[in-house]
Amino acid sequence: MKLAYVDTSCLIAIAFGEPGSPTLASRLRGFDRLFSSNLLEAEFRAALAREAVRPDSDALAALSWIYPNRPLTREFQRGLATARLKGADLWHVACALFLDPATSELVFLTLDRDQRTAAAALGFPT
Repeated sequence: MKLAYVDTSCLIAIAFGEPGSPTLASRLRGFDRLFSSNLLEAEFRAALAREAVRPDSDALAALSWIYPNRPLTREFQRGLATARLKGADLWHVACALFLDPATSELVFLTLDRDQRTAAAALGFPT
């Protein structure tokens, strides 16, 4: 089964029709399951509202939400040991680690260079 963690940057690029977004959308459809933190919804909706873009009603439908049931201190420490990350980027990396601590089952998809570097350093395919 092909699984991926999706960062907000991917869905925003698709929603705004950025260069390469059709290829990115096709890549997302190639996974059996897509996961993200529910922080993605807030970031996604805020970005669309700032730019007065109406959201596609199906844009978030394919995502399975990760709701950690404990503090992510260990995951934050692992993420910060690899790179300097902004808070939201660290949260996404930590949620992916929460879901797949061995980084062996999940592809981490992001358009953010620093976040991709951190995810790759942790062992996630990117």
